[in-house]
This record gives sequence, structure tokens and C-alpha cells, in this order.
Amino acid sequence: MGLHVIVGAGPVGSAAAGHLVAAGHSVRVVTRRGVGPADPAVERVAADATDVDRLADLTKGAEALYNCANPPYHRWPQMWPPLAAAFLAAAERSGAVLVAMSNLYGYGRVDGPMTEDLPFAPVGAKGRVRARMWLDMLAAHEAGRVRVTEARGSDYVGAGGDSIFTSMIAPRVRAGRAASAPVNFDVAHTSTYPGDAGRLLAVLGTDERAWGRPWHVPSPPPTTIRQMANRLAELAGAPPARVSRMPGPVLWLGGLFNAAAREFREVRYQFERPFVLDSSAAEKTFGLEPTPLDDALRTLL
Repeated sequence: MGLHVIVGAGPVGSAAAGHLVAAGHSVRVVTRRGVGPADPAVERVAADATDVDRLADLTKGAEALYNCANPPYHRWPQMWPPLAAAFLAAAERSGAVLVAMSNLYGYGRVDGPMTEDLPFAPVGAKGRVRARMWLDMLAAHEAGRVRVTEARGSDYVGAGGDSIFTSMIAPRVRAGRAASAPVNFDVAHTSTYPGDAGRLLAVLGTDERAWGRPWHVPSPPPTTIRQMANRLAELAGAPPARVSRMPGPVLWLGGLFNAAAREFREVRYQFERPFVLDSSAAEKTFGLEPTPLDDALRTLL
């Protein structure tokens, strides 16, 4: 059992740390403020992950380095490139496997379920950034400079996850209030439980079968956002969910004053048509099963 270094202490990074500790590994969590899981088995370190020398030093002798960082949504084009370059350089210097947590933005608009072999066709700056990060990692892997792998999940539903559902819909439904969001409530949409993302990361960093390719996080069968809202209301003992689609002009107006609303315009396509993730490769290869949606929803309560 060796050292595993995780940068980021959000729900995914913290879940990965828990799984690695449970498997007997040493875990070091790196954040700007030195926060992390309240587990005596986890070493917490304050550092700037864009400082290549510092990150390489913290990763010296580690078996794997996990990129679970999460820059502000509206700053991705500015903040991700130096972060990604630092991760790649630190992994190359230390010899650690580089494991990245990513999303589905690189695929762009698709017809049918998304599989890992889909070509990139990103829509907007954020998708291009995520695609570039993986292509740079893969090029370094194929050149023999470093071993890499990547996990990709859909919108998070569960405690700690930040998504349209968890931020705009769930709190109001739970309280018995009407909710409005800029989505089509009646198309199939895959949701990913953050804990499942963390569990997959822990596997990817310790199983050489994972290296050199991306993997989709095991996620439950897709459902509509309306169905999720109704089910959350049932689990909460709240009145039936009252949800409505936010008019486009309201979203555009909100974008004048709110960075998150402004950035959402770029990815709104994901909520206009079926957005379905195929995670069968990871499920079959590593014997993983997704957390049932009901269990994920209960963590929001």
C-alpha cells in the first residue's frame, strides 16, 4: 500500500480519500487552505496546485496523483490550463499515475448514449478546455512520459454535488415550494452520485487496466428531471413537486448579474434533449454498480 495524493476536498475528492483509506492506502489531501476530510488517517496540506515544484514535492514517492480540483465555473478558461499543466508536470516528475476527474462537456451535442469512444466535439470554451486537458494527458501517456486515466461523470445528484437539480430544484421541492429552472423537465437525463465518482477514482489509481483511457462513472438509469423532483418530494414527505421551465429571457437577464447563470447558457443544450451516459465499461471491467437514485436523493434530505 502506498501514498495517494488528492488535490481537492469537495465531495468527489473526499469520497476518493475515504475509499483509498479503507483499502489501506496512505492519503494526502492538498487544498489551498489545508482543509479536507476529518479523518485522522488523512494528511491535509495547504498548497497552491499551480506551483509545479511544490506539487511535485508533495507527490514524490506517490503511487497516484488525483486531479479533483474545481476552479470557479466562470474562470475555467483562465484557471484550468495552468492547473492541468502543473498536474501533468508533477506526475511526470514523480512517476505517479495521473487520475483526473472530468465531465461530459467534451462530447458536445450527441445523439444516443455517450460512450468513452465518442470523438470530442465540444460546444463552447468550457468543453474545449476539458477536451484539451485530456488530449494533453493522453499524448503524454502515449509518449511514455506518464501513465494517465480519467473519470467522466454527468450532473451530480447527492450531498455536496453542485448541479441545476441540487441548487435550483431540490431545496424548493423539499420545502414544498414551486421551482423554476432553465431545463426541459421531460427528457431523459443521467445523474451521477458524487460518491460513485470518488469510488471510481480510487479504482482507477490502483488498477493498471484503467490506464491510458477514460472511464464513465457508474450511474443509474436516466430519468427525467420532473421524475426526480417528484421522487424527492415523496422521499421528503413534501407536497407533489411543482416545477416549471424558466423562460429563456429570464435566464439571459439573470446572466447580466450572475456569473453562473451567464455560463449556463453555454451548456444549456445538455438539458434540451436526452443526455444519457453509458457507464457499462467501468461497471463490467471493475465490477462496480451505481448507487440507486433513491439513495442519492436521500442524501439531499
